[in-house]
Formats: sequence, structure tokens, C-alpha cells
Amino acid sequence: MAELTTLTVARSELILGGQKSGKSRRAEALAQAWLNQSGKHQVVLIATARAGDDEMCQRIARHQADRLQRLPGVITVEEPLKLAAAIRLHSRPETLIIVDCLTLWLTNVLMPLQAAPAALQNGAVEQASLTAQLLQAMADAKGPLVWVGNEIGLGVIPMGREVRAFVDALGLLNQAVAQRCQRVTLMAAGLPLTLKDTQ
Repeated sequence: MAELTTLTVARSELILGGQKSGKSRRAEALAQAWLNQSGKHQVVLIATARAGDDEMCQRIARHQADRLQRLPGVITVEEPLKLAAAIRLHSRPETLIIVDCLTLWLTNVLMPLQAAPAALQNGAVEQASLTAQLLQAMADAKGPLVWVGNEIGLGVIPMGREVRAFVDALGLLNQAVAQRCQRVTLMAAGLPLTLKDTQ
């Protein structure tokens, strides 16, 4: 993945792929390329993961330690829900923001931890409002944005109604963000495939 540091950083890029496809590594390579361009450049990573169990706690800790070793200059901000507000707070012309990841953010909105069934039913309404806020924050961003998200719609159709609704919602969210990004990259086996590049 070292060759990715030679890439130019787009005004906005969506990186999609499956689990362990190399999405976060590409985002980190773009971050390193951004830092290499100027001593004034900064990188803020907005992490959306929530630790719902011991395995997730360990996974988050491992990601944090690995990222600190690879990119010691990156500032990490934990924000599982108020993503638009976090982007507005940290966006600067000299700051690259990485959102890792859209999929977990949507999970937090639609399927909050320890939520009652009624709360789950209201998730779609809240998601529409939060997505609109997110897209507006994206349009207003003063510096470059890198979005990381999962492509989960390539497999068999899930049997559960809630899971099917989530797959649909994520697909629509990915489409909305991709439409507004200058570059869209699909990762598979650590290799990038450019789906869109309008810069």
C-alpha cells in the first residue's frame, strides 16, 4: 500500500469495500500523502465505532494502536452519532478529515445499543434528518474529506426485515455520498479500483 502515498488527495473521496478489503489503509495512505504536502497540514480522523461488547472493545483498541504507530500525527475524535457537527467543528482548509466509517454511523443511528423496539421504528425518520445534515456539512466543508464505508449489498438478500432495511438504507447513503464526492474508490484484496474521478 506504500504506493498510495503518491496519490493526489481529492477534495472529497468515498472509499468503499468489504471487511478487511484495505479501506482504512487507503484512507491512512491518503492522510500520509496530505501530511507530506505541507508542514501546515493536519489530519483529523472521526471514528464512529461504539464498543458494544468485549470483542469490539479489543478491535477498537487494536485499530487505535495500529493507527498511532502508522500515523502518529493524526488526531482521533470519537463521534458515533453527531457526525455533521464533528465535521463542521474540525473542518479547516489545511485539515483533512477522515470519517471511518459511514456504515457504523448508520448502524448507530438505525440500531442504537439497548434500544427499545419503538426507538428502532423511529430510526428511519432520524436517519433522514441526520443524513441531510451530513450532506450539508459535506457541501460546506472547508478542507478535504475522506469517507470510509462498507459495500454490503453484493451478497444474498438477508432474510430479516430489519436487516434488509439496513442494507437498503446503507446503499442509498453510499449513493448520496458518492454523488457528491470527486472521487469514489472500491477496494478489493487491498487493491483500489477507481469508480469515479472528476477532479
